[in-house]
Amino acid sequence: MKSSFRFANVCGTVYQQGNIQFAGDGDMLYSPVGNRLSVFDLVRNMSFTLPFETRKPIARVAVSPANTSLVLVADEDGHAILINVSRRALLAHMNFKLPVRDAQFSPNGQYLAVTHGAQVQVWRTPSVLVREFAPFVLHRTYVGHFDDVLSITWSRTGRFFLTTSKDMSGRLFSLDPVPGFRPKTFSGHRDSVVRAFFSLDEKTIYTVSRDGACLVWQGKDDDIQDMEEDALPPSEEAFTDPENAVGLTRWGVAARHYFYQTQTHITCAEFHPGTSRLVVGFSSGLFTLRDMPDFTEVHALSISQEKITSVAINKTGEWLAFGAQRLGQLLVWEWASESYILKQQGHFFDMNTVAYAQDGQMAVTGGDDGKVKVWNTVSGFCTVTFSDHSAPVSCVEFAKQGQVLFSASLDGTVRAYDLVRYRNFRTFASPTPVQFVSLAVEPSGEIVCAGSSDAFDTYMWSVQTGKLLEILSGHEAPVTGLAFDPSGSGLLASTSWDRSVRLWEVFQRSQSTETMPISSEGLALAFRPDGQQVCVASLNGQLNFFDTKTGTHTGVIDGRRDIASGRRLDDKVQQRNNAAGSAFTSVCYSADGSCVLAGGNANYVCLYDVRERVLLKRWTLSMNLALDGTQDRLDSRQVTEAGNVALIHDLSDEDELTLAERADQSLPGVQRGDLSRRSTRLQARAKCVRFSPTGRSWAAASTSGLLVYSLDEQATFDPTDLDMDLTPQAVRAASHQGHALVALLGALRLNDPMLEAEVYERIKPQEILLVARQLPTIYLDRVLGLVAARMNPSCQSPHVEFHLKWLTALFRSHGEEIRANSTTTLAPVLRAVQMALNELRSNVKSTTDTNTASILYIWNSFSHQSRQAHGIP
Repeated sequence: MKSSFRFANVCGTVYQQGNIQFAGDGDMLYSPVGNRLSVFDLVRNMSFTLPFETRKPIARVAVSPANTSLVLVADEDGHAILINVSRRALLAHMNFKLPVRDAQFSPNGQYLAVTHGAQVQVWRTPSVLVREFAPFVLHRTYVGHFDDVLSITWSRTGRFFLTTSKDMSGRLFSLDPVPGFRPKTFSGHRDSVVRAFFSLDEKTIYTVSRDGACLVWQGKDDDIQDMEEDALPPSEEAFTDPENAVGLTRWGVAARHYFYQTQTHITCAEFHPGTSRLVVGFSSGLFTLRDMPDFTEVHALSISQEKITSVAINKTGEWLAFGAQRLGQLLVWEWASESYILKQQGHFFDMNTVAYAQDGQMAVTGGDDGKVKVWNTVSGFCTVTFSDHSAPVSCVEFAKQGQVLFSASLDGTVRAYDLVRYRNFRTFASPTPVQFVSLAVEPSGEIVCAGSSDAFDTYMWSVQTGKLLEILSGHEAPVTGLAFDPSGSGLLASTSWDRSVRLWEVFQRSQSTETMPISSEGLALAFRPDGQQVCVASLNGQLNFFDTKTGTHTGVIDGRRDIASGRRLDDKVQQRNNAAGSAFTSVCYSADGSCVLAGGNANYVCLYDVRERVLLKRWTLSMNLALDGTQDRLDSRQVTEAGNVALIHDLSDEDELTLAERADQSLPGVQRGDLSRRSTRLQARAKCVRFSPTGRSWAAASTSGLLVYSLDEQATFDPTDLDMDLTPQAVRAASHQGHALVALLGALRLNDPMLEAEVYERIKPQEILLVARQLPTIYLDRVLGLVAARMNPSCQSPHVEFHLKWLTALFRSHGEEIRANSTTTLAPVLRAVQMALNELRSNVKSTTDTNTASILYIWNSFSHQSRQAHGIP
């Protein structure tokens, strides 16, 4: 089995903190997900997460206007990385040494302005073409504020920029020295100034403060008057240059406007110069859209129950994007039609379990918030949410046949959902209230079983009638693992904290039970796909293997060292002593049954070979230092007499919180299930791991969300991108020499339709299958479109069988890829292929119907002797 699984995507988490940014023409949206960056394609309805991680959760994202693929991502401590999104390449690292509250590229993309406490630093943007030893070069440092700088806004020319600060003022700086210019100060607010903006003609400046005030600044005179006596007199060029008008204007308050929102404050703001519209988000979850400078309200809507953390406007000003940190919501609102373009939300609390559908195109998760969410593994979006449970969901399972989903919860119910009509059509309950912690579905989908944590029994129901069929008793502790034999023999396996594994013959009258002891408390259980073996994870960190036919113990894997968790900040013991309490809490067999995937309360997921009993590979789920368990050693410099410095609550931003947000309403010791939980830090762990039935990917329900690892490359390297000698003459020469694949890739790279058709038609029929197998997946849609275009009657191509052979080879070689993307990226080209095939079928049928009489006449014109002479019956 292949073990080269690589990080592919994050589902279940769409936004956590930081700012969101539109890129390009507004069809791409960048959203921070913990210490990773997710990209949402709003036109293709796709999303993916970049594999790069920062040291801590992302606090700021900056997109270059000149090259939207160039993105700067900075974490809470000021450590930043520069990424090329289109190539998925990490270009540079940078440590700004202080928390970055805002970072903005200049309009030409040559400079990067970054907040540095009460200062502003402007750096030269690193080159994307040349590898440099020190890519970030400091241009200048700007001072003048007396408190932390909150935002930076560049002018249209890039010669000046506005800054706002907690000192209740804004300032105007010049990038380079301008004769006669001195930094301007915009004062008059009574609270922290959140943002400042230029109008389109740059003759008006808007400043928005946290207390709901919006000041409109305009020039007092058209000329430069009342220059400071100690200032340099402006030169003739500086005076006549219109690009310096922003800095040489005397600004004054022209109007004062107020957002009359009681018991709330402004948390974020954004301005679109093209339409002159201002969007402001409040801590109450309300946003308002205003026309400036008249301050006329265009739209107002309450979109969240918590405060709006970040807001962004796309290039055309039609879409508004909002992020709510506490709820983990990401919304894109089209204000003109008053409709959602995107509305996604992850689980409010931890994600407990995950299950794959049979085709691998769908994954279902259950969380502590009592919700069951269905995710499309290709697009990464949540398609439906079931909120029927009133307590944390402990297990979810798919039926082997049909679109039916089952979920078990601590509320004492097991629910069945119809994924065609999206409804809960069955609810199974026990005679007495219990809490269900394990679930198993019989392969036919007729029987469902659930194990309890307090009654120590296993309950079995009929899915058709909803009646309780049997209560299987025998365990003396919570039933933590249940699984049916996948082969359909009716064998049910269960494990419990009573240090035993039981095999139940549930469909026989005698209901014989076989008990097999294990060395420690059982935590999880899984059947091999052929039903011949069962794997049990125990509390001592071991994986035990049993033969289901003979009931014998066939082997054991000791994984305590492999699953050893990292240090926690409040640990009083060494890491090697912590390893004694590490164990696997979830196990799953691969599709071929040769390997076992295991995860637990640690930052690692392990893949073992069953036959050799060896560790094949171990994946680290997260490098986020904000989570406990990601470091093997703690920094002794952070330890004081009062404890670890990282555990001390930082009150630097306490003034930004409302009275309701400051109040701690949680109970002592509460770690989950509360908005203001007292647990200081989350722990990196994998609560559930599952292989996809296709064997091409696996998923882990972790603290960071649903992490998906896949064998499929998301970005394929194409060497023709770097070939400087790629010309039409070289492509034709390769085609004449018989290098079919090289010639076809070169023609596709040059994007010349005539050359593509010429090279395509010259490929030999016997080479079609070989070329199709070696074709990179990034060109699959182009080749399918080429075949569909050549089948069009307007091309007058006589090679009908040639085109059909191409389609057969492409679908045979890339069937999984085509099926996975049939509803997303490949949908338009597949419709074109379908239309071409339908037209070809109709043409063949009409031609046959027209010439039926002629064919019969020719056939009957032969005499019986002539047909016998030619060997025709």
